[in-house]
Amino acid sequence: MRIVFAGTPEPALPSLRRLAASDHEIVGVVTRRDAPLGRKRVLTPSPVAALADELGLPVLKTDRLDAAATETITSWGAELGVIVAYGGLVREPLLSAPDHGWINLHFSLLPAWRGAAPVQHALIAGDRVSGVSVFQLVPELDAGDVFAQTRHPVERGATAGELLSDLADLGAATLSAVVDAIAAGTAAAVPQSGEPSLAPKLTLADGLLDLDRPADVVLDRFRGTTPEPGAHTTVAGQRLKVLAARRGPDAALAPREIRLVGKDVLVGTGDGTIALRTVQPAGRGAMPAADWWRGQRADSLEAGS
Repeated sequence: MRIVFAGTPEPALPSLRRLAASDHEIVGVVTRRDAPLGRKRVLTPSPVAALADELGLPVLKTDRLDAAATETITSWGAELGVIVAYGGLVREPLLSAPDHGWINLHFSLLPAWRGAAPVQHALIAGDRVSGVSVFQLVPELDAGDVFAQTRHPVERGATAGELLSDLADLGAATLSAVVDAIAAGTAAAVPQSGEPSLAPKLTLADGLLDLDRPADVVLDRFRGTTPEPGAHTTVAGQRLKVLAARRGPDAALAPREIRLVGKDVLVGTGDGTIALRTVQPAGRGAMPAADWWRGQRADSLEAGS
């Protein structure tokens, strides 16, 4: 089939690579415009744009699938549209332009976690099983009939970044199989079943660790907001980003109390401790938690202060 592919961030790359290496023809790639990155705010192509250029594919960079974008995409004559984390809405008449419409690779077991941040919300909620879904795109958010789902156990301690990387590879294989089935005329989609849950985009405030909660709940939020938007607390009025942490040993620490116990920088929670491994103080780079602690020159500190 002739396929148009829409995607933007790194998790979309395994799917683009796999489809580009298949018997299908990618007639064009849609991605968001170059974005300013780094301290110097240099305009940088999206990961999908960079790979499409490497593969010699036509690229349309747009943040909105408006009339002009619709005209360009329609002119490519695709039989199927494929979306993997593009970051924009597909509306009519573009939604119906390809013969087979558009399919979407979503990083959850729908109808769980419809929205922009399914992996993050799944980890924050403490889910121990995740997965991917390939579904028919419809006007309602992530509500279309599902062609295929693949389950994936969540490894203890996995962060959102690590889980998303695993799901991106898993999803590429699932998506490719669905595309082949659509081309062969054997694909069958079924309505979603169950109560939907929502996964809206996270903000910086979502990364704040509530250290009065149980340790497992704190660590679930840490994992769900790492690397983005970033887990953090405050110490002496300054934001302290938590880049790596694990469950700590039993220690007589009050909730939010920070203390060096042996070689571990421990933080008390509602029912135990977490051990800080790597942190990033405001205005500084990442460092081992023990190095940060030595600079505090205190026997005990309070997080959230």
